[in-house]
Amino acid sequence: MHLNPLNFYRAGLLAVGLFFCGAGLALAQSPSAGTKTLQLEDHLDLISVSNPQLSPDGKELIYTRGWVDKVNDSRKSELYIMDADGSRNRFFAKGSSPLWSPDGKKVAFLAAGEPSGSQIFIKHRDLEGQTQLTRLERSPSSMVWSPDGKHIAFTMLVPNAEALSIKLPARPKGAKWLEGPRVIDKLTYRRDRVGFLEDGYTQIFIVPTDGGRPRQMTTGPYNHGSLSWTPDSKEILFSSYREENAEYAYRQSEIYAVKVEDQSVRQLTKRNGIDRSPLVSPNGKLVAYVGYDWTDDTYIENRLYVMDIDGGSPRELAVDFDRSPSDLMWAPDNSGVYFNADYNGTRNLYFAPLRGGHRAITSGNHMLTVGSISQDGLAAAVMTDFYRPAELYTFRLNNPKLTPLTAFNSSLLTDVQLGEVKEINYTSTDELAVQGWLVHPPNFDPAKKYPMILVIHGGPHGMYNVGFNFTWQHHAAEGYLVLYTNPRGSSGYGSAFGNAIKNAYPGKDYDDLMKGVDEALKLGYVDERNLFVYGGSGGGVLTSWIVGQTDRFAAASVNFPVTNWLSFVGTTDGVSWYKNFAKFPWEDPSEHLQRSPLMYVGNVRTPTMLMCGEEDLRTPIAQTEEYYQALKMLEVPTVMIRFRNEFHGTGSVPSNYLRTQLYLYAWFDQYKR
Repeated sequence: MHLNPLNFYRAGLLAVGLFFCGAGLALAQSPSAGTKTLQLEDHLDLISVSNPQLSPDGKELIYTRGWVDKVNDSRKSELYIMDADGSRNRFFAKGSSPLWSPDGKKVAFLAAGEPSGSQIFIKHRDLEGQTQLTRLERSPSSMVWSPDGKHIAFTMLVPNAEALSIKLPARPKGAKWLEGPRVIDKLTYRRDRVGFLEDGYTQIFIVPTDGGRPRQMTTGPYNHGSLSWTPDSKEILFSSYREENAEYAYRQSEIYAVKVEDQSVRQLTKRNGIDRSPLVSPNGKLVAYVGYDWTDDTYIENRLYVMDIDGGSPRELAVDFDRSPSDLMWAPDNSGVYFNADYNGTRNLYFAPLRGGHRAITSGNHMLTVGSISQDGLAAAVMTDFYRPAELYTFRLNNPKLTPLTAFNSSLLTDVQLGEVKEINYTSTDELAVQGWLVHPPNFDPAKKYPMILVIHGGPHGMYNVGFNFTWQHHAAEGYLVLYTNPRGSSGYGSAFGNAIKNAYPGKDYDDLMKGVDEALKLGYVDERNLFVYGGSGGGVLTSWIVGQTDRFAAASVNFPVTNWLSFVGTTDGVSWYKNFAKFPWEDPSEHLQRSPLMYVGNVRTPTMLMCGEEDLRTPIAQTEEYYQALKMLEVPTVMIRFRNEFHGTGSVPSNYLRTQLYLYAWFDQYKR
């Protein structure tokens, strides 16, 4: 659970009851017939693709290819390159985050280097070998080539002096004294999947691409990011909040520019709220960016803006588009901005012209993520749908017909019958329209009764979507129906839908989930004696809430949850969750307690397993332990599974993913009726 508010909207989903094929959404293609079913070990052979980047001339495409190292129980990534038509696909380098030079002759990327960690490398397009450009004590990130090709800008942490220092007496000769304590004085001092943060601030640097010492562009007690060069290579635009006590600012950021020549900084935006992700237009006259006016809503969609390069004349684009634009890309002729956006469980490419309005460039019941657009209007993207894992595609902006370039996972799924996925739409409490999907087992027979698993997403402002999901397909292969929905509070449906759980989570989102189960039962082939439920993070919150409200499920699995908001808000890896309650807990703890699943544990009769990573800093394992101890005291059937080498979640290590699924099946099988 990233526990972070995101969006959901009702558009086109005002149907009463349950039906298939929601308004405005096409049916996905049916799964191919096959003689085999998906096996759990197949997960280890899945290939992932990401970050497709077209060369400036549009002739070649570089991308990241991911795979599982079964021997070392880890996930690896490498860079591959191909011609834009998909031919001559070949290995390029070990690393990630590829970026073409402006002249298209070289590629910069991140890879393991000396003295340690990730470093910036450069490799010529047609030559063997590569050059390590940086040798930094800390890893760089957020690389951007200057348009003249002479520099690469990046961000890197610059440490502070220790806040409180002491000098111990001299040690006796040969003495082995304990390492000193960690001295902490920052508001945010640790992050999940990172651990304790080194005390310091993220600053902007540039490094000459022909080699040389990196030069620091920004200073001060502020973090900087989201870099974009001006076309003349004289300034770098960035996001930050360069104000006193910036670490205490909530939902505040501005856009600035730093001059390369003398490191002088000018401010382009000034408002109470968020301005971030600047992108300078090709002609250097305009800046596109996203943001919103300050609000205490727990969720709000980002809006798309454009302003003059001096910060003047800010105005909103796509005014009537209540979704969050991401991955901004200027049209080569400066006429507007392309962007990806999630919309009702799907993702497509959109365009906002400067003259106003917006339009969809692509459409379809898929998750399409465009990575780059060439000067002549060729777009490179990653696409996935119900029955196809993510692969690379290209299309023309003026004729958005997808051309597949890769089929890495086709052999894995050859002769495998997947479960058919049906869209469902229903009306919940407050006449709220809710969207979801139901996965059928392979060889489905509507005359039979099947056990059903309700799966709940995290966030709570997250979005289940129409992309390929190995886990749910494997649940189906094991004989389960799988129901997944986007209850109120979910993202991808607009600000109002996402904010519907403001200071009320869990709450009516529980009603949305239970109404989905009721509608599925009306179909006649769900075995109501064998209903199961699980979810992780925000889904773990709701699962622990569910078993405290109803006994309708035969068994449940509460995964890396929050069960006690009172103890959670001060121990999670950030302080923003204090803002999700009307009052601080020391002012009035009643709301924190009323919304805590632990307060309803006395009602639980459902056999409830708990799973959590031992290193979790987002929903610390103490949240799992509190609930486990309470269940044991009440003699409710339970077991706690503590995953080693896992932060938030239980499946980042490949073998732990397998264990997660196997423990889930073992628990549910134990309580099937």
